[in-house]
Amino acid sequence: MELKVNGTVHNIDVEPDMPLLWALREVLGLTGTKYGCGIEVCGACMILVDGQAQKSCDMSIKEAAGRKIITIEGIASDPQGKLVQAAWIANQVPQCGFCQSGMIIAATAALKAGKHGAAIASSINNLCVCGTYQRVLAAVSTL
Repeated sequence: MELKVNGTVHNIDVEPDMPLLWALREVLGLTGTKYGCGIEVCGACMILVDGQAQKSCDMSIKEAAGRKIITIEGIASDPQGKLVQAAWIANQVPQCGFCQSGMIIAATAALKAGKHGAAIASSINNLCVCGTYQRVLAAVSTL
């Protein structure tokens, strides 16, 4: 299967129904995309697929083939992603950091959709055990 991830084309030999999350982490070594719940609830596995936020734990390789995929490792190459990362850093959002890659991806997708400030915050439904929601709100209020 051919995957275009972070601007690079990868030919990988895996079953077409393999979850994209496992291909990213185990085959391509892109471990910034996290496995959290595995049932599309927590958002730790969030990536951009053709500019839209997508949970990679429930997306198969065959569904992802031929589409433009951006993970947290490649988000700085995206103009909106770079802005979101800068806001996260300026507001010291992460504590443990486990959920943050998914939140940055979700915020980037919302910014791409033309949302700003509180509208971005309401688009982020990722779970954070550390409770960094106030810092996330502070960060997105600058966007």
